[in-house]
Amino acid sequence: MDNAVEKAIECIWERYSEPLSLTEIAESARLSRFYFARLFRDTTGITPGRFLAAIRIHQAKRLLLSTSLRITDISFAVGYNSLGSFTNYFTTSVGVSPGRYRRLSRTAGFEFPRPQPDPRFGFGAVAGTISLPEGHGNARVYVGAFRTPIVQHPPAAAVIVDVPSGRPSCYQLQGVPEGDWFVHAVGVADGVWPDPWAHRTSLVGRHDSVTVAADDVTSVAVRLRAGRPADPPILLALPDLEPRPALAAAAGCPAITPRAASAGRRRAGGHRRTAPPVPVPPPS
Repeated sequence: MDNAVEKAIECIWERYSEPLSLTEIAESARLSRFYFARLFRDTTGITPGRFLAAIRIHQAKRLLLSTSLRITDISFAVGYNSLGSFTNYFTTSVGVSPGRYRRLSRTAGFEFPRPQPDPRFGFGAVAGTISLPEGHGNARVYVGAFRTPIVQHPPAAAVIVDVPSGRPSCYQLQGVPEGDWFVHAVGVADGVWPDPWAHRTSLVGRHDSVTVAADDVTSVAVRLRAGRPADPPILLALPDLEPRPALAAAAGCPAITPRAASAGRRRAGGHRRTAPPVPVPPPS
């Protein structure tokens, strides 16, 4: 990562509760505002302002889970001057309101985020493999198609995949509207023998500019890695990703037919040709 961007991200994490301007963030990196804004976006995929907003919501989630502070106090603590603005942005990004986020964390936990199909578009599918870095045990991974480089509400399609240590697993995202998407993966992996439960590791993966066509399948392989400072925080309220202790590696990936694509068109009153099954490359 560029050293100037790294300094700017450190500044944002340290001063997220302040009314930071783009000029102030650029000054922390010792760059002009316009050059810095372009460099930051090229490095992280989003603008400094969106990165700051994501950190504020991430910190708000942490405070909701770890403190008994009132939601109003939390909104001010993370840099918002208006409770209404904070609540609206939190709900839009996380998928539930701040109060519901706190309640769910203390009771049954978060449900699997259910995508909402958009009847205005044709639908295709994304399929491929998910692999872990070397030295990690079994993992449970959330994979979804998103419009932005940030893992935030709502996904277009999503699944949870159990990935065994040392071998990729297959995934399928059905019913993805045609267009360009980011495929994000967020996982939790066990340690390795002889003490696999000594520590759990959070892993992330991202594949940019994934183009989905109606009634077609786009093949995308995703490799997870440890998080980096330039990664925007994860905002979506995810379900529990507790790894399963025993997993059997699959022999290969099945052929995928994007049935959701043709079904979506029929519901809209039109008709589209359904593509033939597309074989997904087996794990290597």
